[in-house]
Amino acid sequence: MSINEVIQRIRPVPHERMEAAQAHLDNLTKPRRSLGVLEEIAARMAALTEETKPAVRNPRIYVFVGDHAVNEEGVSAYPPEVTTLMVHNFLGGGAAINVLARRAGAEVRVVDVGMRDEVSLPGLIGRNVRRGAANIARGPAMILEEARQALSVGIEMAGQARAEGSTLLATGEMGIGNTTPSAALYAALLPHDPGKTAGRGTGLDEAGLKRKVAVVKQALDVNRERMHDPLSILAAVGGLEIAGIAGLCLGGAAHGLPVVVDGFISGAGALVAMRMAPSVRDYLFFSHLSAEAGHRLYFESEGLRPMLDLDMRLGEGTGAAIGIQIIEDAVAIYNEMATFQDLGIEAGA
Repeated sequence: MSINEVIQRIRPVPHERMEAAQAHLDNLTKPRRSLGVLEEIAARMAALTEETKPAVRNPRIYVFVGDHAVNEEGVSAYPPEVTTLMVHNFLGGGAAINVLARRAGAEVRVVDVGMRDEVSLPGLIGRNVRRGAANIARGPAMILEEARQALSVGIEMAGQARAEGSTLLATGEMGIGNTTPSAALYAALLPHDPGKTAGRGTGLDEAGLKRKVAVVKQALDVNRERMHDPLSILAAVGGLEIAGIAGLCLGGAAHGLPVVVDGFISGAGALVAMRMAPSVRDYLFFSHLSAEAGHRLYFESEGLRPMLDLDMRLGEGTGAAIGIQIIEDAVAIYNEMATFQDLGIEAGA
């Protein structure tokens, strides 16, 4: 199935389904809307399912991995070798995402879509499109066909998850330097000033932050004539793992699956997907507000509300793992609470 065919399959969630789900929540033994955002989450989960009740089964977090030659510009506090080291950690079960995924009862799958190093490890899903994105400060991150291939990796993962019985997907990523292309994507797609979308990433000092903002501005300037639509913008200033995330969002929505979006980098991938197919947003649950400066701007610009604000900025899918647990709580409320009729009293009495 082509990317265009995937996009054509994505439909907005029918309003009447949302109304029916909220009517059920209003009939539970509590004051109406007293569980706030939990009810909003539960209503959307119910509206998305074709079953009688919403269910979270086999939740799966996809950690897409890609490297970035823009690190040559000094935009990260860590060397690029850390990407490969962290992949070993993910597969060994010792990273933060592994710990939080276990708490959420979620499976972590690690996908090489753009690693610089050629790695063969048990459990690593090899879908490498190219050995790292090129330096966006000097030219495009990738060609259009590579962007399509990376998107298709995410779409493939969503289809596989659906076939294997997963009802909830989540995004994660790893790639030293990837807050820089993410900031460039926010600046181009919102659009907004790079000085507002770029943040400190893994811990840049003031001089490093100024250098990073300058690099994002340079990337947008160098690639301006290549950027005509969401796909070409992704190819020009994005990253392969960000494209994989966008593909997972598109593929999830096409299969009717909700997708929990992690933080700043995952949000950039989700933004690409929303620009390619606006109805995707009905299927996305944004887990948390990152400490990265541009993330709040993103939510405000798009009229979105994250579940949590915990000052997190790790990535990997850690916020999404916590978001899965919140969704599980919301679904339990919807399915397990008694109704007023169950107690033999009139609703609201």
